[in-house]
Amino acid sequence: MGFFKTISGAAFAVAALTLNAQAETWDMPTPYPDATFHTVNVHDFAKDVAEKTGGKLEIKVHSAGSLFKHPEISKAVRSGQVPAGEFFLSLLNNDNPAFGVDSLPFLATSYDDAAKLWAAQKPVIDALLDAQGMMALYAVPWPPQGLYTTKEIKTVDDLKGLKFRTYNSTLEQFAALAGAAPTQVEVPDIPQAFTTGQVEAMITSPSTGANSKAWDFLSHYTDIQAWLPKNIVVVNKRSFRRLDEATQAAVLEAAAAAETRGWEMSRAETAEKVAVLKENGITVVEPSAELMAGLKAIGAQMLDGWKAAAGAEGEALLNAYQQ
Repeated sequence: MGFFKTISGAAFAVAALTLNAQAETWDMPTPYPDATFHTVNVHDFAKDVAEKTGGKLEIKVHSAGSLFKHPEISKAVRSGQVPAGEFFLSLLNNDNPAFGVDSLPFLATSYDDAAKLWAAQKPVIDALLDAQGMMALYAVPWPPQGLYTTKEIKTVDDLKGLKFRTYNSTLEQFAALAGAAPTQVEVPDIPQAFTTGQVEAMITSPSTGANSKAWDFLSHYTDIQAWLPKNIVVVNKRSFRRLDEATQAAVLEAAAAAETRGWEMSRAETAEKVAVLKENGITVVEPSAELMAGLKAIGAQMLDGWKAAAGAEGEALLNAYQQ
Protein backbone atom coordinates (compact mmCIF):
# COMPACT_ATOMS: atom_id res chain seq x y z
CA MET A 1 0.00 0.00 0.00
CA GLY A 2 2.85 2.33 0.89
CA PHE A 3 4.43 1.64 -2.52
CA PHE A 4 1.26 2.79 -4.34
CA LYS A 5 1.03 5.87 -2.12
CA THR A 6 4.59 6.73 -3.04
CA ILE A 7 3.87 6.28 -6.78
CA SER A 8 0.71 8.36 -6.44
CA GLY A 9 2.58 11.12 -4.61
CA ALA A 10 5.37 11.09 -7.18
CA ALA A 11 2.86 11.33 -10.03
CA PHE A 12 1.20 14.29 -8.32
CA ALA A 13 4.56 16.01 -7.88
CA VAL A 14 5.45 15.47 -11.55
CA ALA A 15 2.05 16.84 -12.60
CA ALA A 16 2.53 19.89 -10.39
CA LEU A 17 6.01 20.51 -11.79
CA THR A 18 4.66 20.19 -15.34
CA LEU A 19 1.88 22.67 -14.58
CA ASN A 20 4.34 25.12 -13.03
CA ALA A 21 6.64 24.76 -16.02
CA GLN A 22 3.77 25.67 -18.32
CA ALA A 23 2.56 28.62 -16.22
CA GLU A 24 3.80 32.06 -17.24
CA THR A 25 3.94 35.38 -15.40
CA TRP A 26 3.71 38.70 -17.21
CA ASP A 27 4.90 41.91 -15.57
CA MET A 28 2.54 44.75 -16.46
CA PRO A 29 3.42 48.36 -15.58
CA THR A 30 0.74 51.03 -15.22
CA PRO A 31 1.36 54.68 -14.32
CA TYR A 32 -1.51 55.33 -11.93
CA PRO A 33 -2.05 54.52 -8.23
CA ASP A 34 -4.17 51.55 -7.17
CA ALA A 35 -7.11 53.80 -6.16
CA THR A 36 -7.50 55.10 -9.75
CA PHE A 37 -10.39 53.37 -11.51
CA HIS A 38 -8.19 52.53 -14.49
CA THR A 39 -5.84 50.62 -12.20
CA VAL A 40 -8.75 48.89 -10.46
CA ASN A 41 -9.87 47.77 -13.91
CA VAL A 42 -6.36 46.54 -14.77
CA HIS A 43 -6.29 44.45 -11.59
CA ASP A 44 -9.71 43.00 -12.52
CA PHE A 45 -8.38 42.24 -16.01
CA ALA A 46 -5.40 40.40 -14.50
CA LYS A 47 -7.68 38.35 -12.23
CA ASP A 48 -9.92 37.55 -15.17
CA VAL A 49 -6.96 36.31 -17.23
CA ALA A 50 -5.77 34.09 -14.38
CA GLU A 51 -9.24 32.60 -13.96
CA LYS A 52 -9.88 32.09 -17.67
CA THR A 53 -6.50 30.39 -18.17
CA GLY A 54 -6.70 28.27 -15.01
CA GLY A 55 -3.58 30.00 -13.70
CA LYS A 56 -1.62 29.28 -16.88
CA LEU A 57 -1.01 33.02 -17.36
CA GLU A 58 -0.55 35.30 -14.36
CA ILE A 59 -0.31 39.07 -14.84
CA LYS A 60 1.58 40.92 -12.13
CA VAL A 61 0.47 44.56 -12.06
CA HIS A 62 3.08 47.19 -11.14
CA SER A 63 1.09 50.36 -10.40
CA ALA A 64 1.97 54.03 -9.86
CA GLY A 65 4.98 53.98 -12.18
CA SER A 66 6.81 51.61 -9.83
CA LEU A 67 8.39 49.47 -12.58
CA PHE A 68 8.66 52.02 -15.42
CA LYS A 69 7.83 55.71 -15.39
CA HIS A 70 4.85 56.68 -17.52
CA PRO A 71 6.73 57.95 -20.62
CA GLU A 72 8.81 54.73 -20.68
CA ILE A 73 5.98 52.17 -20.56
CA SER A 74 5.20 52.04 -24.29
CA LYS A 75 8.91 51.75 -25.07
CA ALA A 76 9.26 48.90 -22.55
CA VAL A 77 6.42 46.95 -24.19
CA ARG A 78 7.70 47.70 -27.68
CA SER A 79 11.21 46.45 -26.85
CA GLY A 80 9.91 43.36 -25.06
CA GLN A 81 11.24 44.38 -21.63
CA VAL A 82 7.69 43.70 -20.42
CA PRO A 83 4.95 41.79 -22.27
CA ALA A 84 2.14 44.27 -21.55
CA GLY A 85 1.50 47.72 -20.17
CA GLU A 86 -0.96 50.59 -19.82
CA PHE A 87 -0.32 54.20 -20.79
CA PHE A 88 -2.04 57.40 -21.86
CA LEU A 89 -2.68 56.96 -25.58
CA SER A 90 -1.88 60.50 -26.66
CA LEU A 91 1.63 60.24 -25.20
CA LEU A 92 2.46 58.70 -28.59
CA ASN A 93 1.19 61.78 -30.43
CA ASN A 94 4.72 62.65 -31.55
CA ASP A 95 4.94 59.25 -33.27
CA ASN A 96 1.78 59.95 -35.26
CA PRO A 97 -1.00 62.56 -34.79
CA ALA A 98 -3.66 59.81 -34.85
CA PHE A 99 -2.54 58.78 -31.36
CA GLY A 100 -3.55 62.20 -30.02
CA VAL A 101 -6.89 62.88 -31.70
CA ASP A 102 -8.84 62.02 -28.52
CA SER A 103 -6.99 64.80 -26.66
CA LEU A 104 -7.98 67.54 -29.09
CA PRO A 105 -10.02 70.13 -27.15
CA PHE A 106 -13.78 70.07 -27.80
CA LEU A 107 -13.68 67.52 -30.65
CA ALA A 108 -15.43 64.78 -28.64
CA THR A 109 -16.85 65.94 -25.31
CA SER A 110 -19.41 63.24 -24.43
CA TYR A 111 -19.16 59.49 -23.91
CA ASP A 112 -21.22 58.82 -27.03
CA ASP A 113 -18.92 61.01 -29.10
CA ALA A 114 -15.86 59.45 -27.47
CA ALA A 115 -17.12 55.98 -28.44
CA LYS A 116 -17.66 57.12 -32.04
CA LEU A 117 -14.19 58.62 -32.11
CA TRP A 118 -12.61 55.41 -30.78
CA ALA A 119 -14.44 53.39 -33.44
CA ALA A 120 -12.93 55.66 -36.11
CA GLN A 121 -9.51 55.84 -34.45
CA LYS A 122 -8.99 52.17 -33.57
CA PRO A 123 -8.20 50.77 -37.06
CA VAL A 124 -5.55 53.45 -37.50
CA ILE A 125 -4.12 52.84 -34.02
CA ASP A 126 -4.07 49.07 -34.61
CA ALA A 127 -1.98 49.52 -37.77
CA LEU A 128 0.41 51.97 -36.08
CA LEU A 129 0.92 49.72 -33.05
CA ASP A 130 1.39 46.70 -35.29
CA ALA A 131 4.27 48.47 -37.05
CA GLN A 132 5.82 49.02 -33.60
CA GLY A 133 5.50 45.36 -32.62
CA MET A 134 2.53 45.91 -30.32
CA MET A 135 -1.18 45.12 -30.27
CA ALA A 136 -4.04 46.92 -28.52
CA LEU A 137 -5.93 44.88 -25.94
CA TYR A 138 -8.41 47.53 -24.78
CA ALA A 139 -8.86 51.27 -24.25
CA VAL A 140 -10.88 53.18 -21.65
CA PRO A 141 -11.57 56.94 -21.49
CA TRP A 142 -11.07 59.24 -18.57
CA PRO A 143 -14.08 61.33 -17.53
CA PRO A 144 -14.44 64.69 -19.33
CA GLN A 145 -11.50 66.93 -18.48
CA GLY A 146 -12.05 69.96 -16.26
CA LEU A 147 -10.00 73.01 -15.31
CA TYR A 148 -8.44 73.14 -11.83
CA THR A 149 -7.04 76.42 -10.54
CA THR A 150 -6.05 78.30 -7.41
CA LYS A 151 -8.47 81.11 -8.29
CA GLU A 152 -11.64 81.66 -10.32
CA ILE A 153 -11.14 81.71 -14.10
CA LYS A 154 -13.70 83.81 -16.00
CA THR A 155 -11.95 84.21 -19.37
CA VAL A 156 -8.99 82.72 -21.23
CA ASP A 157 -7.04 85.87 -20.38
CA ASP A 158 -7.16 84.78 -16.72
CA LEU A 159 -4.91 81.84 -17.64
CA LYS A 160 -2.14 84.05 -18.97
CA GLY A 161 1.12 83.62 -17.11
CA LEU A 162 -0.14 80.76 -14.92
CA LYS A 163 2.20 77.80 -14.48
CA PHE A 164 0.15 75.07 -16.14
CA ARG A 165 0.58 71.33 -15.51
CA THR A 166 0.84 69.31 -18.72
CA TYR A 167 1.22 65.60 -19.47
CA ASN A 168 1.57 65.41 -23.28
CA SER A 169 2.48 67.54 -26.29
CA THR A 170 -1.16 68.38 -27.06
CA LEU A 171 -1.72 69.92 -23.63
CA GLU A 172 1.60 71.75 -23.87
CA GLN A 173 0.34 73.36 -27.07
CA PHE A 174 -3.01 74.17 -25.45
CA ALA A 175 -1.32 75.84 -22.46
CA ALA A 176 0.98 77.85 -24.72
CA LEU A 177 -1.93 79.06 -26.90
CA ALA A 178 -3.76 80.14 -23.73
CA GLY A 179 -0.73 82.20 -22.71
CA ALA A 180 0.10 79.92 -19.76
CA ALA A 181 3.50 78.42 -18.93
CA PRO A 182 3.44 74.63 -19.56
CA THR A 183 5.15 72.40 -16.99
CA GLN A 184 5.35 68.59 -17.30
CA VAL A 185 4.12 66.88 -14.11
CA GLU A 186 3.08 63.23 -13.70
CA VAL A 187 0.00 62.30 -11.64
CA PRO A 188 1.82 61.11 -8.47
CA ASP A 189 3.69 64.46 -8.32
CA ILE A 190 0.65 66.76 -8.65
CA PRO A 191 0.17 67.59 -4.93
CA GLN A 192 3.81 68.53 -4.43
CA ALA A 193 3.91 70.53 -7.67
CA PHE A 194 0.98 72.71 -6.53
CA THR A 195 2.15 72.95 -2.92
CA THR A 196 5.61 74.17 -3.95
CA GLY A 197 4.22 76.58 -6.56
CA GLN A 198 5.66 74.64 -9.49
CA VAL A 199 2.17 74.71 -11.05
CA GLU A 200 -0.95 76.83 -10.48
CA ALA A 201 -3.45 75.27 -12.90
CA MET A 202 -4.19 72.01 -14.68
CA ILE A 203 -6.74 70.35 -16.92
CA THR A 204 -7.48 66.82 -15.83
CA SER A 205 -10.33 64.49 -14.88
CA PRO A 206 -12.52 64.58 -11.76
CA SER A 207 -10.90 61.22 -10.92
CA THR A 208 -7.37 62.59 -10.81
CA GLY A 209 -8.49 65.66 -8.89
CA ALA A 210 -10.28 63.63 -6.22
CA ASN A 211 -7.56 60.98 -5.96
CA SER A 212 -4.92 63.70 -5.62
CA LYS A 213 -6.99 65.42 -2.88
CA ALA A 214 -6.96 68.62 -4.90
CA TRP A 215 -8.78 70.48 -2.10
CA ASP A 216 -5.50 70.46 -0.17
CA PHE A 217 -3.76 72.72 -2.68
CA LEU A 218 -6.29 74.51 -4.95
CA SER A 219 -9.73 76.07 -4.74
CA HIS A 220 -11.66 75.96 -8.04
CA TYR A 221 -12.85 73.33 -10.52
CA THR A 222 -14.41 74.69 -13.72
CA ASP A 223 -16.43 72.01 -15.50
CA ILE A 224 -15.38 72.75 -19.08
CA GLN A 225 -15.73 69.09 -20.27
CA ALA A 226 -12.94 69.64 -22.76
CA TRP A 227 -12.21 66.12 -24.02
CA LEU A 228 -12.23 62.45 -22.96
CA PRO A 229 -8.69 61.11 -23.46
CA LYS A 230 -8.05 57.39 -23.26
CA ASN A 231 -5.68 55.00 -21.58
CA ILE A 232 -4.72 52.00 -23.68
CA VAL A 233 -3.52 48.56 -22.63
CA VAL A 234 -1.17 46.97 -25.14
CA VAL A 235 0.73 43.72 -25.49
CA ASN A 236 4.02 42.93 -27.17
CA LYS A 237 3.14 40.90 -30.29
CA ARG A 238 5.96 38.38 -29.83
CA SER A 239 4.91 37.74 -26.24
CA PHE A 240 1.29 37.30 -27.31
CA ARG A 241 2.17 34.93 -30.14
CA ARG A 242 4.15 32.71 -27.78
CA LEU A 243 0.92 31.90 -25.94
CA ASP A 244 -1.09 28.89 -27.09
CA GLU A 245 -4.35 29.59 -28.93
CA ALA A 246 -6.59 28.92 -25.92
CA THR A 247 -4.59 31.34 -23.74
CA GLN A 248 -4.61 33.98 -26.48
CA ALA A 249 -8.39 33.66 -26.74
CA ALA A 250 -8.72 33.99 -22.95
CA VAL A 251 -6.62 37.19 -22.93
CA LEU A 252 -8.71 38.73 -25.72
CA GLU A 253 -11.95 37.74 -23.98
CA ALA A 254 -10.76 39.29 -20.71
CA ALA A 255 -9.66 42.42 -22.60
CA ALA A 256 -13.08 42.84 -24.24
CA ALA A 257 -14.72 42.54 -20.82
CA ALA A 258 -12.26 45.08 -19.37
CA GLU A 259 -13.08 47.61 -22.09
CA THR A 260 -16.83 47.30 -21.50
CA ARG A 261 -16.37 47.44 -17.73
CA GLY A 262 -13.92 50.34 -17.93
CA TRP A 263 -16.25 52.56 -19.95
CA GLU A 264 -19.01 51.90 -17.42
CA MET A 265 -16.64 52.70 -14.55
CA SER A 266 -15.62 55.93 -16.25
CA ARG A 267 -19.22 57.08 -16.66
CA ALA A 268 -19.98 56.37 -12.99
CA GLU A 269 -16.74 58.05 -11.94
CA THR A 270 -17.64 61.42 -13.45
CA ALA A 271 -20.57 62.38 -11.22
CA GLU A 272 -19.14 60.57 -8.19
CA LYS A 273 -15.79 62.36 -8.21
CA VAL A 274 -17.25 65.81 -8.95
CA ALA A 275 -19.41 65.27 -5.85
CA VAL A 276 -16.29 64.38 -3.85
CA LEU A 277 -14.64 67.61 -4.96
CA LYS A 278 -17.68 69.60 -3.78
CA GLU A 279 -17.91 67.75 -0.47
CA ASN A 280 -14.31 68.63 0.31
CA GLY A 281 -14.69 72.34 -0.30
CA ILE A 282 -13.68 72.80 -3.93
CA THR A 283 -15.76 75.49 -5.64
CA VAL A 284 -17.30 73.75 -8.67
CA VAL A 285 -18.04 76.35 -11.35
CA GLU A 286 -20.02 76.23 -14.57
CA PRO A 287 -17.82 77.98 -17.16
CA SER A 288 -18.85 81.37 -18.46
CA ALA A 289 -19.86 81.75 -22.09
CA GLU A 290 -16.84 84.01 -22.60
CA LEU A 291 -14.45 81.41 -21.19
CA MET A 292 -15.94 78.63 -23.33
CA ALA A 293 -15.78 80.78 -26.46
CA GLY A 294 -12.10 81.47 -25.83
CA LEU A 295 -11.30 77.82 -25.09
CA LYS A 296 -13.17 76.58 -28.16
CA ALA A 297 -11.29 79.07 -30.32
CA ILE A 298 -8.05 77.51 -29.08
CA GLY A 299 -9.52 74.06 -29.80
CA ALA A 300 -10.40 75.06 -33.37
CA GLN A 301 -6.87 76.38 -33.92
CA MET A 302 -5.40 73.13 -32.60
CA LEU A 303 -7.70 71.04 -34.81
CA ASP A 304 -6.51 72.96 -37.87
CA GLY A 305 -2.92 72.27 -36.88
CA TRP A 306 -3.70 68.60 -36.26
CA LYS A 307 -5.30 68.25 -39.71
CA ALA A 308 -2.24 69.73 -41.36
CA ALA A 309 0.07 67.36 -39.50
CA ALA A 310 -2.14 64.25 -39.91
CA GLY A 311 -2.63 64.60 -43.67
CA ALA A 312 -4.91 62.30 -45.67
CA GLU A 313 -4.90 59.61 -42.97
CA GLY A 314 -6.12 62.13 -40.41
CA GLU A 315 -8.74 63.48 -42.78
CA ALA A 316 -10.09 59.94 -43.30
CA LEU A 317 -10.18 59.37 -39.54
CA LEU A 318 -12.13 62.59 -38.94
CA ASN A 319 -14.52 61.80 -41.80
CA ALA A 320 -15.21 58.37 -40.29
CA TYR A 321 -15.88 60.00 -36.90
CA GLN A 322 -18.17 62.71 -38.28
CA GLN A 323 -20.34 60.40 -40.41
